[in-house]
Amino acid sequence: MQILDLLNSGSQKLKSNNVISHRLDSEILLAKTLNKEREELLINLNKKVSQQDIKYFKKLIFRRSLNEPIAYILKEKEFWSKKFYVNKNTLIPRPETELMVEKITKYLKKKNIIILDIGTGTGCILLSILSELKSSKGVGIDICREVIKVATKNSIKHNLKHRIKFYKKSFTEIYNQKFDLVVSNPPYIKKKELKNLKADIKNFEPKLALDGGNDGLDVIKKVIYKSKEILKVKGMLALEIGNEQFKKVSIILKKNKFSVRFLIKDYKDNVRSVISVKEN
Repeated sequence: MQILDLLNSGSQKLKSNNVISHRLDSEILLAKTLNKEREELLINLNKKVSQQDIKYFKKLIFRRSLNEPIAYILKEKEFWSKKFYVNKNTLIPRPETELMVEKITKYLKKKNIIILDIGTGTGCILLSILSELKSSKGVGIDICREVIKVATKNSIKHNLKHRIKFYKKSFTEIYNQKFDLVVSNPPYIKKKELKNLKADIKNFEPKLALDGGNDGLDVIKKVIYKSKEILKVKGMLALEIGNEQFKKVSIILKKNKFSVRFLIKDYKDNVRSVISVKEN
């Protein structure tokens, strides 16, 4: 069987299962199977594929046809021009989160700071910031041991292990430490809305990292309260939030003596991150 035939059959199988990006996904999964770049496949469409590779490709296509995200199948996701290892214990890094990283790194360029990342997941936020702020150090925490293994693996992969420490703990357990910057992408989806999420999110990504309680703000509020205690004066708190939450979050921040410095919009013009500063 040739590459072109396989790409077409994979694409058709995904299309019949309502996978919108069926052609692209078929190309990505065959490139993974053959350990080639996509571009290389597309200029070698007549090349024959071994039976063993055909079998493996069909397995991957089957997984994708069940809506399993490509990132979990490949065990990686690109973020901040780096490839991060992911698995089903971690949320998949999103492009809109890069916008928060971009604002933080531009604003704090050349600063020497200590950062805390609450609910670190893959570690992509903290590791991306530290890759830009060369004199800074960070701590990443998460309540799941398997997640800490993923983040640690990524810190080694990107040669940042010497400037970062990961711990399995809740942010409520942090005492006697002060940080210059607290970052967090906390759960912010309302409990009742979880069932309405797309199948690839609802059925595969960790519920714990999605469920923000009845109003979607449960964890966000707790992070704000805790940050008030562990941030230095004029320290920054950067929070990713859900659609249409910025007004409520801004009110909670102001009540807790934070002044909102930046509102960061995603590619659809929704405010998706709030960066604030702790006042005296």
